Amino acid sequence: MITLYSMPSSGNSYKVRLLLAQLEIPFQHIGVEYDGGDEFTKSDEFKRKNPTAKVPLVEFEDGQFLSESNAILLYFAEGTQFVPEDKLTRARMFQWMFFEQNFHEGSVATRAANLKYKDREHLRTPEILGPLLESGNKALDVMETHLLKTPYLAGDHYSVADIALYAYTHSAEQGGFDLKGRSGISAWLKRVAAQPKHVPLEWLPA
Repeated sequence: MITLYSMPSSGNSYKVRLLLAQLEIPFQHIGVEYDGGDEFTKSDEFKRKNPTAKVPLVEFEDGQFLSESNAILLYFAEGTQFVPEDKLTRARMFQWMFFEQNFHEGSVATRAANLKYKDREHLRTPEILGPLLESGNKALDVMETHLLKTPYLAGDHYSVADIALYAYTHSAEQGGFDLKGRSGISAWLKRVAAQPKHVPLEWLPA
């Protein structure tokens, strides 16, 4: 059985748990939260597993490791219904996954984290939160425009692009972002949550 090191409250970690649940892949979970977990990830033992000292991290039965949430998604989703067969549709899936890491996470997720976690209280200044709100709204507006035209990010079918962007979008209101005023995103969030074997952020394996 694989082992997943993940932060229960993190969207990046949630992505992986959500996909594994939907694929019904069993895994052992080792939780790493801010309250002491960061000390664990910075330990020499953990950095031998992942030199970036970050989660999520998958440890395979043969002792190999895989990090970076979207890389993990693509590894487990390959050959399943969550990766489109059509070449252009698959490229669009990648496009949105790159967008998530380059534009969305660094603003939407970062602002929410600054407001949520106690050790980030020093980052709650107008000089930091203001630009994050602006850039996060731009990212959400890009999604909104697209999702008013198509049911899912890569087209007509649910893919790992939707998992990647759902993770931090569904909780974006924690960062002060308006989701109710974005009908395209709101409808998409409901479609994603209605997928078979969907699990919430709080879900962990028994």
